[in-house]
Parts: sequence; structure tokens; C-alpha cells
Amino acid sequence: MSETIRVLDKGYVEFVDLLGGDEAAVRAARISYMSKSDPKKDDNLIDLLMRLGHESPFEHIVFTFHIKAPIFVARQWMRHRMASVNERSGRFTEFDEEFYLPEEKRVGIPVDLMRESMERSFENYKKLISSGVKKEVARMILPLSIYTEWYWTINVRSMMNFLNQRADSHAQYEIQQYAVKIADFFKMKCPITYDSFLRNAYKGDLLRERL
Repeated sequence: MSETIRVLDKGYVEFVDLLGGDEAAVRAARISYMSKSDPKKDDNLIDLLMRLGHESPFEHIVFTFHIKAPIFVARQWMRHRMASVNERSGRFTEFDEEFYLPEEKRVGIPVDLMRESMERSFENYKKLISSGVKKEVARMILPLSIYTEWYWTINVRSMMNFLNQRADSHAQYEIQQYAVKIADFFKMKCPITYDSFLRNAYKGDLLRERL
């Protein structure tokens, strides 16, 4: 799998870094009894932790991602506060003309009006900046569909909570698409923990459909 997965029309999820892995959760759990790792039993230990809801050992597995998504997706995403986030600044950088435009079948009507509104707002944004208005003021007229970027560092315990809520059909469609890509990296980098999460602790539905 590529280390960058495309999402929506212009977005992506990029895997950046991983601290620990399946073995990190095992080490953290075994310190309670001062026991040593046993490859024949470690998978069962992860299952036991998941089933009983003893999730603190999974905080020792930490992912970092680079995300590009529409601002309205970012604002939903950042409700999950148990993570470290650094986002592109609209005060210090000028936004590119990159908007998310949903497919017509999702909207139910032609999207021409949405496209025209987005293009007009960006045209006026550029005019304001050209006339000397500060970027931090000019950005106020931009729509929530414009793309932003951020780094997201999160431990697996918190990431599982994110997946329970966002990799689910009750979440908004757009953030669902990002959540399942986060799950793809989780599965690739920590396969034992991911498999146990899916069998024992996952409360959503989208990831089950992908088994």
C-alpha cells in the first residue's frame, strides 16, 4: 500500500510516522505483572485487553498522519481532542483555489450553483488580498468546502474511538471516507491490534463491511 491514499476529489491521508506497534501495547500491559513477552501468548493478551476494555496499553502506540481535507471535515475531525494537531494557517499563507465539490448523485441536484458560489468567493478573496486586505481578514469570505491541511498525532486508544464514531454510516459521508483510510493504515502497521479491535471493540459498521 502507498504511504499516501487519495480521498474525495483533492484530499489525502499520508502516513508519516509510527511510535511503537503491536509489541508496544504488549510491553506496556506486561509491566503490571512484571512478566516477559511470549510470542505464543501475546496475541491472546491483546485480545484479552480489548475484550475487557483495558485500553491504556494501546496509548503506547502512536501514529502521525498528514491530512488534506475540506475545512468542514477538519472541524468535525478536531472534535476528537485527544490528539495533537498543527494546521495550516490562513493568517500566514494564501489559500489555493481548491474546493471540495460533491458528486451530483450525493447532492441530488446539479452542483453548478455550488461551484459558481465557491469560484466567486475565491475570486473576491483574491481581489481583497490584491487590494491590501490582510489574509487573516480576506479568508473570512471563503466557504467551508476549501481544503486545509494538518498533522495529526494520536495514540491508538484515541484512534479507536475516532474509528468507532467516524468509520460508521451515521457519520457524515465525507469524514467516513477519511476514517476508513485511517483504518487501512492501522491494519497495515498494527495488524494484530487492528484485528482484535475489529472483533472485540469496534462499534461501527463500515469496517465490518470491508472484511
